[in-house]
Amino acid sequence: MEAALREAGLTGADVTALATLDVRAGEPGITGAASLLGVPVRAFGSEELAGVAVPHPSAVPLAATGTASVAEAAALRGAGLPGAVLVLPKRKSTRVTCAIARSAPFRPNEVSPAAHLLPDTHGVSR
Repeated sequence: MEAALREAGLTGADVTALATLDVRAGEPGITGAASLLGVPVRAFGSEELAGVAVPHPSAVPLAATGTASVAEAAALRGAGLPGAVLVLPKRKSTRVTCAIARSAPFRPNEVSPAAHLLPDTHGVSR
């Protein structure tokens, strides 16, 4: 997770929540990371995450959870849909898959709602 934050130009201080699949929310790695960062864990059911369009779908998590990318879907959902954008698509290590999203407010008559990013509403999925 630290490597993904560095890659996105962020630090742990920028994280406001960790988002994940509800059945993983109590895992020691997730609760420990949330505790270390001082942020809550936001848990979402597989049906809710399956409804989130992700830019990098994969057959493996789809078969296991019904969600094409738990990391990206949870990060986007945790950052607040609609309007959330991925700051960093999913990154995999041997122990974790991580994606970073940020909330972008919707402003009518704008070409891109992502043009006005809020600095303190990052969601990280593990």
